[in-house]
Amino acid sequence: MNTVNTASPVPNHLAWSIIATVLATCLCCPLGLVGIVAIVFSSKVNSLLAQGDLEGAQRASNTAKTWCWVATGLAIVGLLFNLVYFSMGGAAAYMEMLQKYQ
Repeated sequence: MNTVNTASPVPNHLAWSIIATVLATCLCCPLGLVGIVAIVFSSKVNSLLAQGDLEGAQRASNTAKTWCWVATGLAIVGLLFNLVYFSMGGAAAYMEMLQKYQ
């Protein structure tokens, strides 16, 4: 029976993947939903460790980390876009548009 070395646990990045997905979706666009891929791979890490598949858990962890960076990058791009948009008067134009429809 294979045992897992608990001295060097494999990080699952689950919290990061959830936060990055939510922020990327809210700040950027529906493209932020690519973070769901990170959530899926993050959730695989613990089950692979429980099965004794250390290499598979490490691969899933690395893949989750890569997709977390993608979602984080989208969140940063979305944040920068929103900052530029609102600093250039985008909020006023948005409010005018809303008032037209009331």
